[in-house]
Amino acid sequence: MSAQPTIIYTKTDEAPALATYSLLPIVQAYTRHAGINVETRDISLAGRILAQFPERLAPGQRVGDHLAELGALTLKPEANIIKLPNISASVPQLKEAIAELQAHGYPVPDYPESPQNDADKEIKARYDKVKGSAVNPVLREGNSDRRAPKAVKAYARSHPHSMGKWAPDSKTSVATMGHDDFFSNEKSVTLAAATTVRIEFVAADGTVKPLLAKLNLKAGEILDGTLMRKRALMAFYEAQIARAKKEGVLFSLHLKATMMKVSDPILFGHAVRVFFKDLLAQHAATIAELGVDLNNGFGDLVEKLTKLPADRRAAIEADIKAAFAAGPAVAMVNSDQGITNLHVPSDIIVDASMPAMIRAGGKMYDAKGKLQDTLAVIPDSSYAGIYETTVEFCKQHGALDPKTMGSVPNVGLMAQAAEEYGSHNKTFQVPGRGTVRVVTIPANEAETANFKAEILIAHDVEEGDVWRACQTKDAPVQDWVKLAVNRARLSHTPAVFWLDEKRAHDAQVLVKVRKYLAQHDTRGLDIRVLAPAAACQFSLERIVQGLDTISVTGNVLRDYLTDLFPILEVGTSAKMLSIVPLMNGGGLFETGAGGSAPKHVEQFLAENYLRWDSLGEFFALAASFEHLSLVFKHPRAKVLADTLDAANGRFLEHDRSPGRKLGTIDNRGSHFYLALYWAQALATQHADEELHRMFVPIAAELEAAEPTIYKELLAVQGKPTDIGGYYQPDEAKASAAMRPSATFNQILSQL
Repeated sequence: MSAQPTIIYTKTDEAPALATYSLLPIVQAYTRHAGINVETRDISLAGRILAQFPERLAPGQRVGDHLAELGALTLKPEANIIKLPNISASVPQLKEAIAELQAHGYPVPDYPESPQNDADKEIKARYDKVKGSAVNPVLREGNSDRRAPKAVKAYARSHPHSMGKWAPDSKTSVATMGHDDFFSNEKSVTLAAATTVRIEFVAADGTVKPLLAKLNLKAGEILDGTLMRKRALMAFYEAQIARAKKEGVLFSLHLKATMMKVSDPILFGHAVRVFFKDLLAQHAATIAELGVDLNNGFGDLVEKLTKLPADRRAAIEADIKAAFAAGPAVAMVNSDQGITNLHVPSDIIVDASMPAMIRAGGKMYDAKGKLQDTLAVIPDSSYAGIYETTVEFCKQHGALDPKTMGSVPNVGLMAQAAEEYGSHNKTFQVPGRGTVRVVTIPANEAETANFKAEILIAHDVEEGDVWRACQTKDAPVQDWVKLAVNRARLSHTPAVFWLDEKRAHDAQVLVKVRKYLAQHDTRGLDIRVLAPAAACQFSLERIVQGLDTISVTGNVLRDYLTDLFPILEVGTSAKMLSIVPLMNGGGLFETGAGGSAPKHVEQFLAENYLRWDSLGEFFALAASFEHLSLVFKHPRAKVLADTLDAANGRFLEHDRSPGRKLGTIDNRGSHFYLALYWAQALATQHADEELHRMFVPIAAELEAAEPTIYKELLAVQGKPTDIGGYYQPDEAKASAAMRPSATFNQILSQL
């Protein structure tokens, strides 16, 4: 362990990255004299791309593989990482980032969607490491403890956010498959001993094609295999499009094409193909000529139509208009710009879009910008039931009330790429009719002679089916159960394991949960196991009584629930405290949620006004300091933690989060007020007299300069601003834009 405590603050993307240009100088100034280093590591999409191609870059352009560096750090007890939201890149986002880097003079290659040779395949393989959920599986070497801080919950109760009204006769509903999907086709085994396997496709003629040549599994590890049947999926989409038309509701598709970067773009593309099947058949030759990839959304067709001569383009655009008129109305991402729910896979992310719909009274926006009842289409039935339960509960009981509702904190199993979010390298689109199977193979050549292969999992498949496997190691499950028991005891709150015995994977996990629960003292604790829909119903029944219930869930449900309940409880998931106690003793402190980040950047570039709320970062910093104080036995870290907690309380009390419109303080103003309240707290504490003396004049200067600083921060609003890039901003331009108060900067420079 290094002698000097160090916090690693991640450089990410979009609005959180812009906010860092303003907030980090404050943090570094306040920690400079406390014996704490605050360093940065670049895990942005642009940084991750550049790290993949060092041999193509000039020496001055090369960047280190900071994600790999942080992954190694998570295994050490001194790890202390503050992880901001990052882009989980879809293919369109990846291609945009590549184009921007090329425009900035970085000779990275184009993304070869259809590799033509070995060189293309190698380039695509490198880029595929960057796509989707590339960051989280590397950094999450621990399980998740996520909850609303007491101060945030108290603020939401005294200053409730708006909630749309629910009518008992609402036509809004959730549609899911229930058969021939990932849930119903799942098979699961627990390995008694360390095992090596191969995933292979056996064609109808007996030809064997390896899909994954080698996968090493540990003793006690759970391995699942399942598939989504293309034929059933297409029929399901057909039925739901017809249903939405008949019922007069919006058709909306809810997937997670960012995290599930292999499977869900395919599922998304099939929805586009079914919705526009007549249009696509009519113009098949032109669409092929343009190289349209509908897995990138309907927007890929719209964009590539611009390459056509005006007369040919006009004819297709007229047919597009007719196709929309013939089908059901489609939920919109941006009604003013005509961006539909089917436009880009990364525009609609189920864990953000469904809570927003529920908060709005079960409605989404139509093409005219009006809220309308919606058919929410979630193909796989693994977790669709939680949203269906919430929708039906709100129809019966009305909108939840932030003034009185309880809370649903989460203990999430996610360490070591647990469950579906670790499945990317084990997800495949089936090339033909046959069988996909998982077969044991020798771990090394010495075992080959007497080895007898065993088929662990097998599925009959057809061309176009999506097959995936995922893993859950034993040690993370043990840690997860321990964390759940500790949270239940510390908070005196019931804890519910959201596990369905009828699901193959959950049945295997339950064996472990019951085994490891027996190793803990659970006397006096209320610990239950309920299937997800029943667990959701139980939690909702308690939440309306003002009661809290800990949700203890796997990786995907962790992601879904830590948006669903916070968005309903406190208006946003960005204000949640998310602590990841790393399994080797370090700490990962996650902040906020990035779903609204693109819209915030769009407004910032147009109006020099950033609405991003950094409250999640403030709480993460306080928890990080607290962790440092314990691990390093560092008294000043404890002083920083306590004073930042006090500052956060005043920040909420005075409602210093960014406003919603020009003329109010934005993200930069909220950072100034945090700095003011933190300086005041440091100036009035006496646990560390040196810090007290240091911050007395700083607090006084900030107090005296408040009117001037406020005026300087507001003066820049209302005009376009240039930061030199979206995915790779120019450091000097972004810093200048995010630190426009000369008075504030001068005071900070004294520290």
